[in-house]
This record gives sequence, C-alpha cells and structure tokens, in this order.
Amino acid sequence: MLNPYLFYQDTCEAAFNFYAKVLGGKIDAMMRASDAPPEMPATPGREKTIMHARMSLPDGSVLMASDAPGEHFHKPQGFSISLTIADPAEGERKFNALADGGSVTMPFSKTFWAKGFGMCVDKFGVPWMVNCPAEGM
Repeated sequence: MLNPYLFYQDTCEAAFNFYAKVLGGKIDAMMRASDAPPEMPATPGREKTIMHARMSLPDGSVLMASDAPGEHFHKPQGFSISLTIADPAEGERKFNALADGGSVTMPFSKTFWAKGFGMCVDKFGVPWMVNCPAEGM
C-alpha cells in the first residue's frame, strides 16, 4: 500500500478538516505535539501543532500528515496528489473545492485521455490532479 505523507507549515489541522469535508474523508487520528510522552516534550510554542494525522478516504486510501518545524518545512514540489473519480461532475466539484483559495494550474476539462482532468494547488500549498479517466484508460 502506498500512502502520501504531507508536511505542513502549522496548517495540518486546518488542511485535514478541509480535506475531510471536500473528499468525504474520516480523520482517524490527530495527535498534537503535546500528546507526546513526558520523555519527548514538545518544543515550547509548538504544543498545539500536529505531530501525526491520519485520514481514511471512502475509496480505502489513506492520507497522512504532520506540521513540520519551520527549519524542516519545504514547499511541496515535484509531485501532485492524484485523485481519480469516475463521475466527471463529481470530479469537477471536488476540483473546484480543492482549487478554492489556491491556484489553478490546468482548468478542469475534457481531454483526449479523460472525461475530465484538472490540476491545482490548494490553499495549503499542496498540488493536486483530479482525473476522471475515459473508458479503457
């Protein structure tokens, strides 16, 4: 099983609440730095940050994430989270929701390989591709 693990700059909780709403996911775990055992105390000022989150999506896939300390955070690049949806109307709805407050890299539309496809970067800086494959693809 391959599961994406995303790092945020102190926006993990907001991002996961957003994805749960948009993607119909269920947040299974949301552990704060303050939940660590006493021998692993949170860095002062980072007690409320998320050290691990896990979300189950309706299709059985899992998305995991955490808030990276500032010195360890790097802007996402060189990948996209690819979301495959059979129904183009549902794909466009999810694409528009993910793009809201972010930026559109490629508008959602029919292509030679898909009933609908679009690329965006969400308001948390995560790149997405929403694909509604054509028959046989």
